[in-house]
Amino acid sequence: MILDELYDVLMDRKINPKEDSYTSKLIYHRKGINKILEKLGEECTELILAVKDGKREDIIYETADLIYHLLVLLVKLDIKLDEIWSELERRRR
Repeated sequence: MILDELYDVLMDRKINPKEDSYTSKLIYHRKGINKILEKLGEECTELILAVKDGKREDIIYETADLIYHLLVLLVKLDIKLDEIWSELERRRR
């Protein structure tokens, strides 16, 4: 699944930071987790605006950005996707 693959790449950037990696820069930013939270808020707002404008391509693009930044947050916090899937499964019942 693409989310699992992306999560693994992001985790690798956390474990093996690369100087030219946007992901590594976010994870190790001097502002700490606040930088990731700022980006999450920004991407959420951009998605809301895209939906209001009704532009399908923009909605898809901004959704991908939001998911990426959410995954960066999860990696930063050492929360595994399986934990999220388990919670969703629990709620389904």
